[in-house]
Amino acid sequence: MSAANSAAKEAPKAPKRSDLPKLGFWEEFMISGVAAGIAKTAAAPIERVKLLVQNQGEMVKQGTLDRPYSGVMDCLTRTVKNEGVYSLWRGNLSNVIRYFPTQALNFAFKDQFKRMFNFKKDKDGYLKWFCGNMASGGLAGATSLCFVYSLDYVRTRLANDTKSAKKGGERQFTGMIDCYAKTFKSDGISGLYRGFCVSCVGIVVYRGFYFGLYDTLQPLLPMDTFIVNFFLGWVVTIVSGLLSYPLDTVRRRMMMTSGTGKNYKNSMDCMMRVIKEEGAASLMRGAGANILRGVAGALVLSGVDAIKPYYIKYRAQPAKKAE
Repeated sequence: MSAANSAAKEAPKAPKRSDLPKLGFWEEFMISGVAAGIAKTAAAPIERVKLLVQNQGEMVKQGTLDRPYSGVMDCLTRTVKNEGVYSLWRGNLSNVIRYFPTQALNFAFKDQFKRMFNFKKDKDGYLKWFCGNMASGGLAGATSLCFVYSLDYVRTRLANDTKSAKKGGERQFTGMIDCYAKTFKSDGISGLYRGFCVSCVGIVVYRGFYFGLYDTLQPLLPMDTFIVNFFLGWVVTIVSGLLSYPLDTVRRRMMMTSGTGKNYKNSMDCMMRVIKEEGAASLMRGAGANILRGVAGALVLSGVDAIKPYYIKYRAQPAKKAE
């Protein structure tokens, strides 16, 4: 009995998140990028339904949607009926290509910005430490956006390119390259970056809460397990998404006007006109799908935490063999 107790006491415990050694830029890039790509592909059908419901007002105006959706389930059933099940992944390739560097750069840059602020909870106080986490997350998101915004534009246009239209049910774009080419021909480079400014504001709000809340609350958890981290990541993703959702709607509505010749003057003009014509609630259309869509974001956050210990253990093996 005593031998069993002593063996149990001597059994190694899983390292805590805070005890893990820091990874380099490219290591963070690859781990978080792989986790993001897998999670985003799994959530692609929810992503497309959310985008269709969110942008249906603009689609009806342009004649690319015959009638508005009554809700998420109506959108899902009509899309499958008109375009097939596989169409739920339309735009997913550009989303994965975009999401891989976006998430990877977010996580990598976040640690770079955290070193700039370098606030300690015990030394500088909880509020300063919390604000530092939010600032580093927001700046990481805004910096990453500069590199991948055109891919987000293409993803949005492809996801909202439906066959259920008044104009014969033909798609506007055949794929990523065609979307780039037609937009560049009609609007130039500015067409690919329409809504960029409001996107920067939105991404600072979203990523600020996304990373800030997670990094602040994670050390306070009673258990450091994958399941606990997953549910924390899910809650953080939902809260961050809802807080920044109106800004996300505005930027995507602006994206939808490229190539139509009927552009909004700016993000404020877009928001005011949408509220006037469709009501303030229209800015939150599709937000309910964020609860399910948040699973992808939660898998990214908790997945990165789950992968890191295994990677660090694998990385340490060659060093031990060399000794």
